[in-house]
Amino acid sequence: MHLVIIGGSDTGISAALRARELDREIDITVLVGDAYPNFSICGVPFYLSGEIERWQALAHRTQNDIESLGIELRLNTRATAIHAAEHALSLQNRESQESRIRYDRLIVATGARPIRPPLPGVDSPRVFFLHSMEDSFRLETFLTSAKPRSAVIIGAGYIGVEMADALTRRQIQVTLVEQAATVLPTVHEELGEMLQDHMHSHGVRVRTRARVTALEDGEDGIFVHGEPDWHVETDLVLVAVGVSPDTALARAAGIAAGIRGAIRVDRYMRTSLPDVWAAGDCVETYHRLLGSNTYLPLGTTAHKQGRIAGENAVGGRRAFEGSLGTQVVKVFDWAIGRTGLTEAEARHAGFYPLKASVTDWDHKVYYPGATPMTVALIGDRSTGRLLGGQIVGHWQGQVAKRLDILATTLHHQATVESLNDLDLSYTPPLRSPWDPVQQAAQKWLKVLS
Repeated sequence: MHLVIIGGSDTGISAALRARELDREIDITVLVGDAYPNFSICGVPFYLSGEIERWQALAHRTQNDIESLGIELRLNTRATAIHAAEHALSLQNRESQESRIRYDRLIVATGARPIRPPLPGVDSPRVFFLHSMEDSFRLETFLTSAKPRSAVIIGAGYIGVEMADALTRRQIQVTLVEQAATVLPTVHEELGEMLQDHMHSHGVRVRTRARVTALEDGEDGIFVHGEPDWHVETDLVLVAVGVSPDTALARAAGIAAGIRGAIRVDRYMRTSLPDVWAAGDCVETYHRLLGSNTYLPLGTTAHKQGRIAGENAVGGRRAFEGSLGTQVVKVFDWAIGRTGLTEAEARHAGFYPLKASVTDWDHKVYYPGATPMTVALIGDRSTGRLLGGQIVGHWQGQVAKRLDILATTLHHQATVESLNDLDLSYTPPLRSPWDPVQQAAQKWLKVLS
């Protein structure tokens, strides 16, 4: 049997590795659109900041590591058409040479593309996107050769705030522009305001409730024009306004699509075509709390879905248990993250949400190095069920691990009150007898009563 996988990033390689674990005889071919299989694109901001010196270190596995398992990698090779009736693909390499390949089972892992807003001037050589290793090389070359002193970042989501940190570390004056009321608009507004103030304290100029309308090349830089009635001249512009699923190939083959054009899959990652699975940033994602599909492109989800697609393509029957949208980001010396639903999302989904928050120390204050941490919880008024949580604190204050406590509680559909029953570890240098997530639970119960 021949398994062909379109895409050599997190999803595609996870699928190939799982298929190989379960079947030592199957032929596996992975089509990689560039020369960088299994690279951590999530690590690119830390390479560009200088915190990681060698871009090669971003490889989860080397090409040799993967090929030593009997997995064929075809680098710089794109699938240009899926011929489902023939179980075949049309291919094209970097030299535009065309060929065909047959498959018995196919996994589509084409990922997502950065959203390219229809702005005048967006094709300027001073405008950058950041979604691939080649994107990072282009930006790194400009940073090294042009030595820019200023930058405008359009979009204050996860990539935007990470890159504001990265460029500031390179002594570049950053202006961060966001249409929403605060930076990181996927968290509660008060937490976004806290992060915004923190970024201000590190020299980042933040402009919220603002929209960029045009980019215009100047003699020594690029002008950014926006509403309401503002403009600024800068040395480079980074556009980071999100991604959309890369599904043109799949849709042209007749594979059903859904939310935002993402490939529609079931819990087993099966598409509407026989012998074709799909996973990662190109597909809809089952949301465990909502009980329905959404579009939620995340690296952790891509790894999980790829592994499931690989297992099922070789005869398994494992279901994807769903995503909670758990994510965390480090910005300067803070970490901020969320899991589950926000208050507005919970209300829209038909729940009766109640929010409560506390701010306390990440460990016993008498032990040196204690830092403040804010935990916000969302629970359902009628059932007491935990619906979501958000945390902001020092990046060494175990924000991510505490967020994982909430994600685990959400996964098991437990109540806010049940957080108090958890037997969590305690020692003064690391925690208090009542952890901040438990203190937040107690605050929520008090507000409820």
